[in-house]
Amino acid sequence: MTLHENCSWNGSQLWSPQLVLVLGIPQVTLNILSLVSNGIVIIVILASRDLHHPIFMLFGNLALSDLLSSSSGLWISVLFLAHPDNTIRGSRDLLVPYALYATSVFSTIYNLVSIGIERYLMVVGGGLRAPVRVSKRKAVTVVLANWTLAVTLGSLPLLSWNVLDSSCQPSELYGPFCINYLIFITIPHCVVALALPLFSYLNIVLVLKKQEAAMESHGGGGSRLAEVPVVRTSIAIWLLTVASYTPFFAGVLVDVAGWHCPEDLYPGFFVFRNVTAIMITLNALGNPVLYTLKVKSLGSKFLLLFSRCSPNNQIQMQDIRDVRTFNP
Repeated sequence: MTLHENCSWNGSQLWSPQLVLVLGIPQVTLNILSLVSNGIVIIVILASRDLHHPIFMLFGNLALSDLLSSSSGLWISVLFLAHPDNTIRGSRDLLVPYALYATSVFSTIYNLVSIGIERYLMVVGGGLRAPVRVSKRKAVTVVLANWTLAVTLGSLPLLSWNVLDSSCQPSELYGPFCINYLIFITIPHCVVALALPLFSYLNIVLVLKKQEAAMESHGGGGSRLAEVPVVRTSIAIWLLTVASYTPFFAGVLVDVAGWHCPEDLYPGFFVFRNVTAIMITLNALGNPVLYTLKVKSLGSKFLLLFSRCSPNNQIQMQDIRDVRTFNP
């Protein structure tokens, strides 16, 4: 079965050059910015021994997922600029970048769930006496498991589960993906991305409020209140991801709900598809900003890196040392 063979669409040019540029140029620009910013986050975490804690390993792995999302998104954007009609037909050229894009989405979801669970164990898991600390070895195991599952599910279209190699119903938005593949991956991941982090963070917020009330009544201090900045950062990252990925998941759900011909959907639905890609890129670009602004230990490392690279540095090393840092 070929893509849209039952439709009257003759493959003529649908995209106007102006619309292609309006949609494609911002995607390319944002993807490049995201590649640079997430690359810096990964370099800073790898180069800083004092950041080699489980939570920062998970943050670094999330930056790696965003790096893959941005690189595959850049690839798709270039293909869109060069051959916009192929994004409707569903060409073989799109199969690999779409598979990498799907892999990055899976990895992002698994990382968000892992960060939520790590914060839950750190703040809630040990009860009122002591937190449950996740070891570096366990964090590495979780990272490897996340990528194994993400790569496995993301590579399924490359192993013949696609319209070009099988007789499945095509996706209008993400050809040459099959509709049954999108159903297989979308619904369970929507539930996982929403339910598990929501449960974790709600419990964390309740426990921290109880601890704060206990501290105010006794006039004492609690070590786990130092976890608050990173908890807030984790929640902000999760909320940003939910807001950015919701249009993408909604588009997929609409795609699998009913089948149409391209001429029935153009241009609105395909423009919406490109906007969802921009939203995902904005999420990948927004995460490094949250790392820098919310987690002061990472922010100080960024300042130190830029101070070393700038010949006209106005930031004194003593100012860097005076920045308050968080040590999980």
